[in-house]
Amino acid sequence: MAVVVSLIGLSSGCASGDHDDAGSVSSTASDGGTKKPSASSGASVRPAQASPSPTPSASPSPEDTRPLKDATAVLVSCASPQDPRATVKVSNPNTRDGSFAVKIHYLDADGFEMVRTRDPVFAPAEGTGTYRVRVTTAGVVDHIARCVVEPRAAWVGH
Repeated sequence: MAVVVSLIGLSSGCASGDHDDAGSVSSTASDGGTKKPSASSGASVRPAQASPSPTPSASPSPEDTRPLKDATAVLVSCASPQDPRATVKVSNPNTRDGSFAVKIHYLDADGFEMVRTRDPVFAPAEGTGTYRVRVTTAGVVDHIARCVVEPRAAWVGH
């Protein structure tokens, strides 16, 4: 019975199965196996669910996956009306580059905290970088009397 069905499908120009751009066909026989075209048919055979193999990716070394130690931050200069940016030095103790969160508290003459910023800054491996951090709130810079930088700059990523 399966032979008759296959012959009827092929004689009418129809075939069941997967088609690729080259026109090759793989069809399923009644016993559940894959029916392969004969060598004389000129058709190529491909797996029913062929998919490209994934590109292998390099595995990170154990050192690359560990979190970095926090950096240290030191205030160089505070923001002022003439220059609305604080200047901070950030030292990275790690053997890899990284980004670290620098927290700055802007205080008025009475010691009241008007604004607090948390900015990610990039620091080179085993190096120190100088960064300028802008006060983001308009009008506050006129009342800043003092800046306080938290000495620990937490690692935030690469």
